[in-house]
This record gives sequence, structure tokens and C-alpha cells, in this order.
Amino acid sequence: MGKIIAIANQKGGVGKTTTATNLSAALAIRDYKVLLVDADPQANATSGLGVNPDNVENSVYECLLGQAQAKDCIVETTTPNLWLLPTRIDLVGAELELVNVEKREYYLSRAIAPVKDDYDFIFIDCSPSLGLITVNALTAADSVLIPIQSEYFALEGLGKLLNTVRIVQTRLNKELTIEGLLITMYDGRLKLARQVVEDVRKHFSHLVFDTLIFRNTRLAEAPSYGQPVIMTDADCAGSLNYLNLAAELLKRNKLI
Repeated sequence: MGKIIAIANQKGGVGKTTTATNLSAALAIRDYKVLLVDADPQANATSGLGVNPDNVENSVYECLLGQAQAKDCIVETTTPNLWLLPTRIDLVGAELELVNVEKREYYLSRAIAPVKDDYDFIFIDCSPSLGLITVNALTAADSVLIPIQSEYFALEGLGKLLNTVRIVQTRLNKELTIEGLLITMYDGRLKLARQVVEDVRKHFSHLVFDTLIFRNTRLAEAPSYGQPVIMTDADCAGSLNYLNLAAELLKRNKLI
């Protein structure tokens, strides 16, 4: 049975999609079957894996509304062992369509439940908000991985996200756990970045991944090629960071 991990933070630009695509790929090349669910209407994970959102006929939107089965929407990517459940901009309308629906928080869970056993890991790339789609992702997930940018406002909003997680744990998904906090966009030359890491580890020591995701040009360029960085430059710092993160994730889950 696959483990479902939501990658969430309501702050934008903290590396959610970068982490979703590259961690998925790092596990896929280790021969784990991985599905990435793009639950962000911006569809950056979809385009970042080489799928044009404008050409997607059936997506997360249709799955949520019961208009299509997940298995019929999933597409293969150019990365071996990595599949994608894509999205389009119209996913933004799903929150309005579900707002008055009974048990609206469980729609994504129901949509992906039939394919859960087909994969070792399922990652959900969440939108930069704490709206209904993100709550759906947290309700469907076994755990949540939280990227935190190593900059001044790193901890801003983290309390709100953790409170949302606690609400979901209490009311919707008692099994939800925190997979870990991941420091992203790290530049060791900057005193501020080092201070942020120190502060995060001081307050959340047992939750913080040892792996740091460094700022890396190749990592930033990879989406323009429609591939994870490990497929464009396997030896760059970004690839090595996510390979290390994949290994750490596997150790935390007692798989190696």
C-alpha cells in the first residue's frame, strides 16, 4: 500500500513544487513506483514534468468532481517509475463547486483511493493556500512534508499551517502525521540563512530533515526542460540534495 505524502505550505515560493517533482524523481530512480498528484491550479508540477496543462483532457478537477477515474487521468512521465496525475487552471473552480457539498473534505481521498495500492509513494503538490483543496490533500494524506525557505520570514505562517494540521488531525484524519520540515533555498554563505536553520532546528529539532536543499541554478532551470533535475544533470548539487533527501525519507520510514 502506497504512502501518501502531502507537500504543503501556504507561503508561495518556498520550493513545494521543486520538492514534489525532484523528490518524486529521486525515489523513482531507486525503483520505487511513484505517483505525483498536482493539486495546485498553477499546474507547475504538471508542466515541470513535461505535460502541457492546456492539452490535459482529464485532470485532478475531473477526479474531484467524479467525472473521471484517477486511473484514466494518470499519465506516464519521461522519468522511469514516475507517473503524474495532472491538473489545469480550472482546478481553482473546484473549491467553489464543492463549498456546499457534504463531506467535501474527503473528495480527493476518495478519488485516489482506488490507485493507492499501485504505487509505493504518492506525493500531493499543494497550492500556496490553506483552502479546501489543500484540506482535501491533508485529509487524503498519511503525512505532510513542509518546505521552509531559509530566509527572514521562514517561520511566518508556519504556526497557522501547523494549526490547520492539528484541526485536520482532530476532525478529519486522525492518522495524519508530520513527515518533516525541509529547509530549502539554502545559501551557506549568508549568515541569515545559517541563523534560520539554527532557529528552525532549535524549535522543531525532531521534525527537521538533516538534508538541506541548496540554491542551485540547475535546479531552477530543470522545469524549463520539462524534467526533474536528476534527468538533466544528475551530478549537480540540486540532484544530490534530493537524492540525499530521498534516502533520509526512506530511513525515516524504515525502508532502508
